[in-house]
Amino acid sequence: MEGVLVPEIWIEFADRTGIPELRRTTRDEPDYDKLMKYRLGILADRKLGLPDIQAVIAEMGPMPGCKEFLDDLRRDYQVVILSDTFYEFAKPLMVQLGQPTLFCHKLEADANGILVNYHLRQPNQKQKAVEAFRGLNFKVIAAGDSYNDTTMLGAAHAGILMHPPENVVREFPQYPVVRSYPDLRAEIDRASARI
Repeated sequence: MEGVLVPEIWIEFADRTGIPELRRTTRDEPDYDKLMKYRLGILADRKLGLPDIQAVIAEMGPMPGCKEFLDDLRRDYQVVILSDTFYEFAKPLMVQLGQPTLFCHKLEADANGILVNYHLRQPNQKQKAVEAFRGLNFKVIAAGDSYNDTTMLGAAHAGILMHPPENVVREFPQYPVVRSYPDLRAEIDRASARI
C-alpha cells in the first residue's frame, strides 16, 4: 500500500517531526521485525505515540491518480490490498480510497497512546495470502515496491514492481518495473492475458 497507493507514512511522520531516523522503511531494511523495534524505540525515547502519528495521517491522502486507478481496476478485477501497515494507520486512507479490502497488522498502545508493541497477522502474511488465493484457484497478479513485497511477488502468477528503489530493482531483476498508474494497469492487463 505505502509507496504504491499512498505516501510512506513513516517518512511523512519523520519529515513533520524532524526525526530523520524514522525515514527508514522496508525499502532500506529487509528485516521487518528489526525495523519495527527500531521505530518503536525511537518513538518511546521521544515520547511520541499513536495519536501523534494519526494526526499526521489525518492530513495525508492517496497519491495523485490512485483513487481513479483503483476505481478503474475494480471494474475488471477483484482487488485486495496486502500491506505491512497497521489498521490504526490505514483506516482514514482506506476511506479516501473507497474502502478497498485491506489485510494488514495491528498496533498495541498503552493508556497514554504510546506504542508498546505490534502484532503481525502472521509472519510473511503477504506471501501466505497469495498462496491461499492460489489455493482457491484465483489467478493472482501482485504489485509492490519493497523488499517486504518480493516473496508475495514470487508467489503470485505475475509480480510487478511499482515505484521501487534502485536497490530493489537490482536485486530482483525478474520483475517488470513500472512508475505510473497507466503503466501499472497496462502491465496488469498483459499479465492477465498471459496467465
